[in-house]
Amino acid sequence: MGFQGGREEEGVMATDFFWSYTDEPHASRRRQILSQYPQIRELFGPDPWAFLKITAVVSLQLWTATYLYNASWVKILAVAYFFGSFLNHNLFLAIHELSHNLAFSTPYYNRWLGIFANLPIGVPMSVTFQKYHLEHHRFQGVDGIDMDIPTLTEAHTVTNAITKSIWVILQLFFYALRPLFVKPKPPGLWEFTNLMIQLALDFSMVYFWGWKSLGYLILATFVGGGMHPMAGHFISEHYVFNPEQETYSYYGPLNLMTWNVGYHNEHHDFPRIPGNKLYKVKEIAPEYYENMKSYRSWSQVIYMYIMDRTVGPFSRMKRKVSKSGVTTKKHE
Repeated sequence: MGFQGGREEEGVMATDFFWSYTDEPHASRRRQILSQYPQIRELFGPDPWAFLKITAVVSLQLWTATYLYNASWVKILAVAYFFGSFLNHNLFLAIHELSHNLAFSTPYYNRWLGIFANLPIGVPMSVTFQKYHLEHHRFQGVDGIDMDIPTLTEAHTVTNAITKSIWVILQLFFYALRPLFVKPKPPGLWEFTNLMIQLALDFSMVYFWGWKSLGYLILATFVGGGMHPMAGHFISEHYVFNPEQETYSYYGPLNLMTWNVGYHNEHHDFPRIPGNKLYKVKEIAPEYYENMKSYRSWSQVIYMYIMDRTVGPFSRMKRKVSKSGVTTKKHE
């Protein structure tokens, strides 16, 4: 991989992104793996259990919110962090799964299920997420297109352990607001539908059970996306701890609750494979993944990100886009 930028010297935080002059690695690896293991194509297609799994989590979380309608705020916060956060983060990653149309063969049904999965999260995001996330796959790391990459303002502000800790706690806000400032997309009918249905749920929750029930849902979303073990995947997936590698997988137990999003190299190589089958990619083609750096703990990734003085928002691989719309390659 040809690149420049990143750390200037040992022990000093990077002052620029890692700029790559090759295409993102997943498309070429996909072609290589499929040529050697064509049976992987049999893994493509929807997860037939997705609807039931999402319905169970949505039902449990909404019931929990109504159960806590008269609880103390201390109890609500504790339940939100140690229980509800796991459910809402599971639903966020269910929406990620649905953005790839991996519950139904028809995109229309996936979009409606995404709006349903969105309900306990408290704020509408499923439709907008899909718009930006598919660009993250198609244009991974491309400057001005991939909204997964921090802005220069973030990178120049978040420069030490304290500011990195604050950034981790608030990272959901950065993910949500970043596209509005960098690359806003005009909302359409589906965004309006997502908004109206979400508001109807939120107002109903307040009307029938009070503000504490809605507050529980919002808190579960907020704390689950901040300084929380499951939120470690935001950092582990593409933050560069090793300049020779752009995407990282996680093979720990929390994959059971996160639609196997930890199999992130496998996911980017084969976004048409549902999470419940991603582990089979590594089993079929182990030689492509066993030598890559990977993680066993998302909590450790968060700790490393905060405490490593050389790592920060600049620790991402970026690439330019050519006039033809494809990433430029380095000519040797």
